[in-house]
Amino acid sequence: MEVVLIEDEAVAADGLVNLLSRYDEDIQVVERLDSVEDAVQWFAHNPPPRLVLLDVQLADGLCFDIFPQVDIRCPIIFTTAYDQYAIQAFQVTSIDYLLKPIAYADLHRALEKLRLLTTEYAPPPDMSLRQLADVFQQLQKPYKTRFLARNNDRLQFKVTDEIAYFCADGKFVHLVGLDQRRFLVDYTLEQLETLLDPRQFFRLNRKYIVSLAAVKDIRTYAGSRLRVQMLPMPCTEVIISRERVAEFKAWLDH
Repeated sequence: MEVVLIEDEAVAADGLVNLLSRYDEDIQVVERLDSVEDAVQWFAHNPPPRLVLLDVQLADGLCFDIFPQVDIRCPIIFTTAYDQYAIQAFQVTSIDYLLKPIAYADLHRALEKLRLLTTEYAPPPDMSLRQLADVFQQLQKPYKTRFLARNNDRLQFKVTDEIAYFCADGKFVHLVGLDQRRFLVDYTLEQLETLLDPRQFFRLNRKYIVSLAAVKDIRTYAGSRLRVQMLPMPCTEVIISRERVAEFKAWLDH
């Protein structure tokens, strides 16, 4: 799938490229643009890609200034740090509207929505606003705010504001509270990644999903990686790979 990425922040653009590759290694970012002017010139002289990832606020104005000047006949996923432009986004061929920092779970849902629209409905550019809204409502689901957790023979609910991080240990996943208490939950980290609010939680690596409240210190580490100190202290050193550093920084900077 060919994708055009229109984003004026280099860190955010790099993070999106990594997320797209994580979803499908065959996705090809054919062009990266950072302004309304460059976008108008590109679409005026090139065939439409399969998908456009479009930041709302660009270097020289709002992305909506593009549409009166050039006809973009392909699906669009809007990305922004603000939510006041959602209605305008759905007045063009929008598939989704993602708030920064973009989490993998959100982008995954948007790309799956594109796949659903392509296979089960009319091609996205010809869909009505009502059809788009209906599909959006079907696929959008609220994030979990509490989890049923187990400590020995005791079951209790833990709300997300009380959670420091989730840790995978072999076949088990532990919920560790800000109060240092540990519980077992019946979810994999992959399942949790789609259930948790990406503004509050981040998948650090294969073993940890951390809450923003638990991140206490970050240090540079060998190989352009990062070492994260969390409270409560985990039993192992927590390292973020070079490929995930840009996405992690964007999450922290939100």
